[in-house]
Amino acid sequence: MKLTDLRDNPGARKERMRVGRGIGSGKGKTGGRGQKGQKSRSGVAIKGFEGGQMPLHMRLPKRGFNNPFGKDYAEVNLGMVQKFIDEKKLDAKNDIDHAALKAAGLARGGKDGVRLLGKGELKAKAKFIVAGASKGAIEAVEKAGGSVEVIDKGESEAEKKAKRTEANKAKKSK
Repeated sequence: MKLTDLRDNPGARKERMRVGRGIGSGKGKTGGRGQKGQKSRSGVAIKGFEGGQMPLHMRLPKRGFNNPFGKDYAEVNLGMVQKFIDEKKLDAKNDIDHAALKAAGLARGGKDGVRLLGKGELKAKAKFIVAGASKGAIEAVEKAGGSVEVIDKGESEAEKKAKRTEANKAKKSK
């Protein structure tokens, strides 16, 4: 066998239909566009147009909300962390942070850091440095003898509301 003998399987590559190339080609004259009308001409863009009737995409109600201030966390469960420690993809002796979890292939995305969740069981003693953690996850890690350090804590909505109400009370009392 030589390099010159290499070929694709028959039918693996299909050549495109060249329209408007003579009557014998089967796609000559009008080029498969039919006769006359707006769609037979070039420069037509009427994808959502319904002849002046309100288009379907405008008749349907809007749904959902995309919070522009929402945080993007990579969510990691304790059970998966334990599995990766057992498979020697993570080292429990070192601090487990976003970079370590990403290198192991456990944390995908999460531009605002990692959030630790309590699903599964953790047996290994490990120190976690994460952007957030659920109460159950913190309890499970401490039960296993480890610790959780939450960086970039930020205020919860309840704390923000409490501060606002205090500020409003102070204004009213003046």
